[in-house]
Amino acid sequence: MRVAELPKPQRPREKLWEHGPQQLGDDELLAILLRTGTRGAPVLELARWILKEFNGVNGLARAQLRELRGVKGLGLAKVTALAAALELGRRIARGNLRDRPLLDSPEAVGPYLATLYASDNLERFGCLTLDTRQRLIQLHELHEGLRTQASVEPAAVFNAAIRDNAHGVILWHTHPSGDPTPSQDDLELTRRLHQAGELLRIAVLDHIVVGRGGWVSLRQRGLMPR
Repeated sequence: MRVAELPKPQRPREKLWEHGPQQLGDDELLAILLRTGTRGAPVLELARWILKEFNGVNGLARAQLRELRGVKGLGLAKVTALAAALELGRRIARGNLRDRPLLDSPEAVGPYLATLYASDNLERFGCLTLDTRQRLIQLHELHEGLRTQASVEPAAVFNAAIRDNAHGVILWHTHPSGDPTPSQDDLELTRRLHQAGELLRIAVLDHIVVGRGGWVSLRQRGLMPR
């Protein structure tokens, strides 16, 4: 079916404007870039065929110009637009990689978290997921409100790490009282999560406590489990 024959809410361009680009499938986004199909294949059908031919959007992103030019239905104008869009995506990805903070020491992590949370008047717990070079992948807020050991499950921490394909995690939480001194409960929770990380081979590298009075690194104080 041609795009023009679809109900307006199902047409890729209209759907993008109504719901945002994140709500479109890979085939719909590709169809918008291609603009038109061929005599034998409407644009959505052509987009789906191309994605199948290159094993999805990641395979398409790795394709060489000559490979794209060899696809039936992709003329010079379509290949040029597609190559430009893919290169923009690669440049954004490289820029994000360069811009990610390097969190390889407590002196790097503490100020980073303090900037975000030192004035917070609500207790929060989360983790930072890191790659093999100890660059930040993602900051996760996993719990909000009064925290106990029972309220922080290892599954929440390590599900986040596994989804991010992380090499290690840094735990963090806030003390609304303003005093960042770790409590006995903080030490016990760190020990429990450190043990879980060892089983999953995901390193728990540190636990940072943030308050208005500053920040404390358990690693820096020699309080991390061995």
